[in-house]
Amino acid sequence: MTENNEKQPDATRTTRPVPTVSAVLADGAIVETVFDREARRTAFAVWYNGTWRTEPLVTTDSGERLVPYSANNNLLKHGVVLLPSRPQEYGTEADLIRDIQQFVHRYVDVNPVYEQIASYYVLFSWVYDRFNELPYLRVRGDAGSGKSRFLLTVGSLCYKPIFASGASTVSPIFRLIDTFRGTLVVDESDWRQTDEKAEVVKILNNGNGKGFPVLRSEANGKGEFNPTAYTVFGPKLIATRGFFDDRALESRCLTEDMGQQTLRDDIPINLPDNVADEARGLRNKLLLFRFRNLSRCVANAALVDRTIEPRLNQVFVPLLSIIEDDAVRDDLKALARRHQQELVTDRSMTTEAQVLDVINELLLVGDGERLSVKEITEQFSERFADEYDRKITNRWIGNVLRRKLGLRPYKSDGTFIIALTTKTRATLDRLAAKHGITLPRAAPAAETAPSEPTLPDDLSAICF
Repeated sequence: MTENNEKQPDATRTTRPVPTVSAVLADGAIVETVFDREARRTAFAVWYNGTWRTEPLVTTDSGERLVPYSANNNLLKHGVVLLPSRPQEYGTEADLIRDIQQFVHRYVDVNPVYEQIASYYVLFSWVYDRFNELPYLRVRGDAGSGKSRFLLTVGSLCYKPIFASGASTVSPIFRLIDTFRGTLVVDESDWRQTDEKAEVVKILNNGNGKGFPVLRSEANGKGEFNPTAYTVFGPKLIATRGFFDDRALESRCLTEDMGQQTLRDDIPINLPDNVADEARGLRNKLLLFRFRNLSRCVANAALVDRTIEPRLNQVFVPLLSIIEDDAVRDDLKALARRHQQELVTDRSMTTEAQVLDVINELLLVGDGERLSVKEITEQFSERFADEYDRKITNRWIGNVLRRKLGLRPYKSDGTFIIALTTKTRATLDRLAAKHGITLPRAAPAAETAPSEPTLPDDLSAICF
């Protein structure tokens, strides 16, 4: 070995500390920040090989030095983000669920089924990062219906809750979710401006599945703007006054309508002083639940319900996968089926459903071989013209057929038609079921349409 008189740098002194909230390390260790508010001290609770310990910092195998955020961090001091103070024994999973549900029941008035769902959602939030999709928990109602109480009570038990309600702007929320990777607790009514609500909806649209970050332009030190990706995947507790305009977003939410009955007499009008201590005690138990169960959580494919749409299965199966109580699981399955029926009902009132209904009538009296766009337009105009502030034209109906329903009219003998081939009938059957319409069964006249031309992408360029 050659002698080297040059002084070598000390790796422990040259490695910059990495502020960290939580991490799962390559060796399987789980690292979580704990916050002792009374002692004004943060540390790491580290779970490894079935036991936990407290550490002031963690050095990874790659040499990174992970350090917890300071107890003087403004977000921790003001309760914008809530953390456990230490892992705490909880007994069995049934004991833990009972404690969560009793806490929710004491302070929030919701129907018993939703109370159970909310309790399991709290449990799910502590292991959500083992799943690729997740649902949102949403309460809907007017002012004074108990939405804020629900957000505060249930939200205080969730995994690293981020109370974004009351934020002056939406822009910090992207950074908060990306940094803490916790549960966003948000009241839509806090953002009155249209552009702010649009930003919140962007978070919600991208945040129920992994791999869909939100891109924002951020200024660097040189005054240049560079696109930055923010991860917004994670559990969400949402309060709204009405429905979302986006039906797909509606389908991601497990919703309770608040204020539908008289408030229970045992619900306190004002929360007691000890509610924060109660919530912290439950977060401590839930931290130990995360340590013991994170590695074993997986979406159970056997729970997929083929009678509902894939999107609903995506959001319901993860929550169903952590529920061991058969009765609660059955209640959640019933809720999924109700969601499916609501989606079908909503679609049944759209223009697409009206066009399909007209097609249904024409199939009953037609020759079973073809439908003309002109016939569909005339029938549609006769039945639904009073509902529209526009003229019902062949061109407009043709666009609905092609762009909304995926059917491709083509010109034959000077008339635009839809040939009722095997493929087209299969498409119609699928669309009808999706919109709550039953089409008559009939054998197609041909397997393929004769000399079907390729249409331009912009069907409006074609005159019917």
